Amino acid sequence: MLLRLLCLLMAMVLAAPASAISVIRDAELERSLAELAKPVLRAAGLGSGSVKVLVINDNSLNAFVVDRRHVFIHSGLIRRLKRPEALQAVIAHEVAHLANGHLLSRAANARVASRVAAVGFAVSLAAIAKGEAQAGAGLAAGTASAAQRVFFGHTRAEEASADQSALRYLASAGIDPSAMSDILEIFRGQEALRRSQDPYARTHPLTADRLRAVRGFAAGYSARARPTTPEAAYWYGRMNAKLDGFLGNPRATLRRSDAKGTSELATLRRAVAYHKRPQPKKALAEMNRLLQMRPRDPYYHELKGQILLESRNPAAAVASYRNAANLARGEPLIMAGLGKALLGVGTPQANAEALKVLTAARGRDAGNPNLLRDLALAHAQNGQNGMAAVATAERYLITARPEEAAQLAKRAMGALPQGSSGWLRAQDVEITAKAAARRR
Repeated sequence: MLLRLLCLLMAMVLAAPASAISVIRDAELERSLAELAKPVLRAAGLGSGSVKVLVINDNSLNAFVVDRRHVFIHSGLIRRLKRPEALQAVIAHEVAHLANGHLLSRAANARVASRVAAVGFAVSLAAIAKGEAQAGAGLAAGTASAAQRVFFGHTRAEEASADQSALRYLASAGIDPSAMSDILEIFRGQEALRRSQDPYARTHPLTADRLRAVRGFAAGYSARARPTTPEAAYWYGRMNAKLDGFLGNPRATLRRSDAKGTSELATLRRAVAYHKRPQPKKALAEMNRLLQMRPRDPYYHELKGQILLESRNPAAAVASYRNAANLARGEPLIMAGLGKALLGVGTPQANAEALKVLTAARGRDAGNPNLLRDLALAHAQNGQNGMAAVATAERYLITARPEEAAQLAKRAMGALPQGSSGWLRAQDVEITAKAAARRR
């Protein structure tokens, strides 16, 4: 029994538990983040389209990277920031992890920590074999803690390095590097609420230390900092208006001073807030005002289509989504909206077009679970039940349901010609899902 408990302890220390996350997929939001990230990526020596910034629907304050192609930022952090430069500083810090190769070094550091813990585990087992069960348990726990601190020490060094690189990127891009202190002040307030301030049990350096370094760098640069560019202010404003509208309380949004008046962003806030209440007539009236201001803005046509579709007017929604798709050709999230609206119309002709549009959208964005759900429905509506099973299996795999994904993929393989593209996709899902299920 004790051996089993020790194994569980090791697993808890060395492997973080997986948890489901909700990514907000929205074409306008992703365009706004891409515009804000562009100067930072250039300064880091990365192509403007090489890294996509995505938003996690989570009110906590966090940002992270898990591969070389994506930066994830929690919506709670974005909504706490007060200026575009602060958000660009968050992006710069996470991009620095990519540019500095920290993903590779972190994996290596984790292996080192694992070996340290394994040595302690072996010693503890020897103590248990001699009948010294309590001593063995203590050795295992203590060595696991030491291993954790070794790994945290490496990550603290990486965080300090990322701070320095991020400051250089901001300065090179003409963005005020003192904006990083905005973020650190927020985190310092959070840090003050924690009971433990042990600097060796943390993955990040103490915020006070980071603030001193940032302020020292910014002090020598502040005279050369350029004011906020109109482009950054505009896209930052659009992004916040949409996030506040969809994630905030509609009544509170409508009471805000920046939701009053006739400006574009005030009108956008009201449109989303009225849609959330829901008051579709008022929401559509605001959307029509926006489209008078920007008749060729694809994201406003898309938002109008969303409001119409969610107000149960799919035929009118199709027209708006078509306008959006024509203005932003190849944008998979807009194509996905058009496909969903066509499915809402429900005629055989609309279902056939929906399958065509959604298949093309999947070719550009295969990791969107909502798109895959609608694609499965389109296949089913067109009598292609085997392909519907493939799309659903892919969605289950993406949403961390590997056992169900494997079962459905196997069923799809039985319904499709062996060696066909759908059969091969199902085979890939089955292999990946079984491997994922074994790791659970």
